[in-house]
Amino acid sequence: MKVVGIIPARYASTRFPGKPLALIKGKPMIQRVYEQALKSKLDAVVIATDDVRIADAVMDFGGAYVMTSPNHRSGTDRCCEALDLLKTKFDAVVNIQGDEPFIDPKQIDLLVDLIVRDDTPLASLAKRIDDEDELFSPNAVKVVVNQEGNAMYFSRNPIPFMRNVDRDEWLAKGRFYKHIGIYAYKADVLHQVAHMEPSALEQAESLEQLRWLENGLAIRMALSDADNISIDTPDDLHRAEQYAQTKPEIE
Repeated sequence: MKVVGIIPARYASTRFPGKPLALIKGKPMIQRVYEQALKSKLDAVVIATDDVRIADAVMDFGGAYVMTSPNHRSGTDRCCEALDLLKTKFDAVVNIQGDEPFIDPKQIDLLVDLIVRDDTPLASLAKRIDDEDELFSPNAVKVVVNQEGNAMYFSRNPIPFMRNVDRDEWLAKGRFYKHIGIYAYKADVLHQVAHMEPSALEQAESLEQLRWLENGLAIRMALSDADNISIDTPDDLHRAEQYAQTKPEIE
């Protein structure tokens, strides 16, 4: 089975325009994501963009890219178009976030190992929460998983709710997991989810993966020990630069 990694990268971010081209230790962020993905088990890595400035930067560092529509509602939809534009046929796709410049290739490998299985239409990652602020932050998406390893629900609220337990004891007495927003899909499933209409739960929580659950698809989850650094704002970029400067292995 051939698996391609696709990195959606759009220029017109509301909170941080031009984010993929922001420099971290002298390299564009999109280049760092691409180079990390190349270290994984993926058979190929491609950047899917809607802007010639990003395409030019990718050409400058020798990467692969495809030009996609600027009108996609999500990275999932952009990945679907990119898959159709590729000359090589792939059986599965890993959707890699373009704003995680230090993503661990082992996380991608976890998804590759899951998606090549016959019984896995979709796959994603989770990490155990050990910080109270993260547990109660709506920006950290939580997930609960059943005994077969499939996601049951995703929420911006802590789940499960710990009844009759003081809030400051939830972490000590419960087990909570943060969703890591990287996905793998069988190629036919990617086409299926890209054409689904938004669902009620998705709109309530602003989480597209709930649309897939509402439509009866199983999302197989793997646990990761690594915590990703996402860049959403210029302040995040500043912190990422400080982090990179402390790590001599980050060239």
